[in-house]
Amino acid sequence: MKTALTIEYLAEEIGVSTATVRNWIKTGFLIQCANGHISQESFDDFMKNVAGKEKLTSRANKSLKDKHDSEKLKSKLNSLFNSHSGESLGSAYENLLSNAYRNQEGIYYTPSWIVSDMLKDVEIQPNSTFLDPCCGSGNFIIKALKLGIKPENIYGFDTDENAILITTNRVKKEFGIELPQLKQGDFLMESHKLKQNKLSFDLIFTNPPWGNKKISTEKKKKSTIYNSGNSLDTTSLFLAASLHILKQGGILGFLMQEAFFNIGTFEDIRSRVLRKEILHLIDYGKAFKGLITGAQAIVLKNQKPTPTFKIRCSYQYKKYERSLKSFENNPKKILNFWANEQDAKVIEKLFSHKHITLDGRAKWALGIVTGNNQKFCKSEPTKGYLPIYKGSDITKNGLKETTTFITKEFTKLQQCAPLEMYQAKEKLIYKFISSKLCFYYDNQQKL
Repeated sequence: MKTALTIEYLAEEIGVSTATVRNWIKTGFLIQCANGHISQESFDDFMKNVAGKEKLTSRANKSLKDKHDSEKLKSKLNSLFNSHSGESLGSAYENLLSNAYRNQEGIYYTPSWIVSDMLKDVEIQPNSTFLDPCCGSGNFIIKALKLGIKPENIYGFDTDENAILITTNRVKKEFGIELPQLKQGDFLMESHKLKQNKLSFDLIFTNPPWGNKKISTEKKKKSTIYNSGNSLDTTSLFLAASLHILKQGGILGFLMQEAFFNIGTFEDIRSRVLRKEILHLIDYGKAFKGLITGAQAIVLKNQKPTPTFKIRCSYQYKKYERSLKSFENNPKKILNFWANEQDAKVIEKLFSHKHITLDGRAKWALGIVTGNNQKFCKSEPTKGYLPIYKGSDITKNGLKETTTFITKEFTKLQQCAPLEMYQAKEKLIYKFISSKLCFYYDNQQKL
C-alpha cells in the first residue's frame, strides 16, 4: 500500500503554508490522490527534482551571503567599539542588521528603560543568581550588575557571537571586569544541560526571539523536553526552558509580543504560567521602531498562588488589580489584562448566563487569495468573471458597490474555500484587517 501524506503534514515538514502546498498541487509539482492527500512518491520526486535544486542553490547563496555579512559586521563592529559606548553600542550594532534578518531571527534589543521598569520591584539577595537566556547587547546584564548581583553569579547566552562581544565590551568599559559565564550558544540546548548539572537561578529576565523561524522537527523535540505544549513559537520554548531552571520562589520576567497574551496557539504555555504567582502584567505599547506588534511583559514568581491572589496590571498608563480566577475562566486562558477588574466582572457575568456559541454550530472559511490579482481580477464586468467583495468594501453601514470581478476558474487561485461555503444560504462576513470589529450579514450568496 502506497503512503499518502496530508497537506498539513507537508506544509509543516517543509516549513511553508498550506496555501503554498496547494499552489504546488495546482501547478502540477505535487500529485494529489483521490482522498485529497499527496502520494509519498510524488513528494519524494518533488523534493529531489524541484525543491531540492532550489534549496541547494538557495543555501549556497545564503552561505556565501552570511559569510560575507558576518565578516563585514565584524569589521564594522571593531570601529563601533571605538566610537560608541553603553547602550548606544548595542543600538548601533542593531542598525547594522538588515530588517529582513532581524525579522527572521526575531531580534529586537530591549530599551534600558523597559529593563529598569521590569526589574524595579525585584529584591536582590546577597547570593542571588541571574540569567539572561538571550542577552543581546547586554541591557539586562548591565542592570543586574548595577543592582549589585555578583559577577560570578551572572549568566548570559546568545547565538550571535557579535552580541556576546558587545556585552563583554560594555561590561569591561563600565565595570572594569569580565563575566566568565557569558557564552555564545543556543539556550534551548543549554538549559537542559544546566538542569542536568543541577544549576538553577533566582532571577531569569530576558527578551526572547519573537517568532524565530526554527525547523519544525527541532521545535517539536524541544517542546517535548520543556513541556511547552502545542505552541512551537520560540517565545513559548524559551519561556518553558526558563521555567525548567527557575528556582522555587525565583522570579522570571519576559518581554514578549502581544500575541502571546491573546492568541489561541499559546494556550498551553499560558495555562502553565497561570499555575505560578503572576506578579505583574505590563503593556509597553509599540516599543520597537519599525515593528507593528506591541510589546508586553510578564513578571512571575515560581510558586503556587493562593486562591485570593491578585495580579497587578499596567495598561496604557492605567494601573489596577485582577483576580487570578478572572484569567483562569477566560476562553483559552487569554490574559486580557487590558480589561480592568470591572470589565472582567462584566465578562464573567455574561459567560455565567446560559448562552449559545458558534462552536460546533457553524462552518468557518477564509476569504479568497488569488496569488496574482492582476492576472485573475478585472475592474469591469467581464464574461467568465464574477463580482467579488474585498475587505475594504465592508463598512459599518453595509457593503459598498463592488468594483472587482474575479475569474470563475477557482482551481487556479492560491487560496479558496469550497464554493458551497461562499454560496451558503446565510453567512457572516468579517473584515480581516480593521481596528474595530466589522461584520456583514449575507443571505444573497455574495463572493
